[in-house]
Amino acid sequence: MRTRSRTVALSIVGATAFTLAGCREEQVDAQAFPDLQSCKEAAAGGDGLLTVADCEAAIAEAEQLHVETAPRYDSLQVCEEQHGEGACGSEEQVASSGSGSIFMPLLTGYLIGNMLSGRGGYARSQPMYRTSDGKFTNAAGSNVYSGNSGKAKLGANQFTKPPTTVGKPPMTKAMAASRGGFGKSGGVRAGSGG
Repeated sequence: MRTRSRTVALSIVGATAFTLAGCREEQVDAQAFPDLQSCKEAAAGGDGLLTVADCEAAIAEAEQLHVETAPRYDSLQVCEEQHGEGACGSEEQVASSGSGSIFMPLLTGYLIGNMLSGRGGYARSQPMYRTSDGKFTNAAGSNVYSGNSGKAKLGANQFTKPPTTVGKPPMTKAMAASRGGFGKSGGVRAGSGG
């Protein structure tokens, strides 16, 4: 995917369906941060995309989405196969709820989109998780990014709220394998191990 700016540090590794089909989607200014402090520092530096208040609200939204929509696994082993060693915790540890027998990836960043085109304010945010190959992905696992910091123009659909995973059966090893890994749909990359 070709970037429009040499300063773009955040890049999409995988292509999405709308790009393959040649359809144009609304592009929004987006920025990723590994933590709240880095977002506040960027806002204080006057980069124009976010204010400190935007950072606080967007990160709170992403943290709430994390609790509601993070992938859930039936074992620490399955979670770490999808997100890397040391990148998971029990639902009880990660989300301050749950039984402790369900495992979720740890939050490793925040993706914030500004759909107000330069007028300040953010529209949506998404939690980011590490993938097993050291890249980063959103809660749905539908987009993969090379890092968890930087700016880019992204499709507005990347900020759509993923389906809730609370109360749903956690993914088993067989379920993850049938999808080709976290976030993949069955049949698209079956057997690739994601």
